[in-house]
Amino acid sequence: MRTVYVVSDSQLEQIKLKQRQEELENLEISRTRLEKHYQSRIKIMNEREHELQEELKSLAPVETEKKKLGVKT
Repeated sequence: MRTVYVVSDSQLEQIKLKQRQEELENLEISRTRLEKHYQSRIKIMNEREHELQEELKSLAPVETEKKKLGVKT
């Protein structure tokens, strides 16, 4: 057996309005969370990129010295 509710047009409009407001709030919350996560990932990637660039800088002189000495790698 199913329960059936009868509501007036104005009540239905109120329900729809409330649902749309909740949906909008959920979208805003999701967007904020997604943006924070995205910024966090960008920060991590930038840090790793910087680390790799520093490693390459420290390795570059070694490679050029080997070339000058004629050492094969």
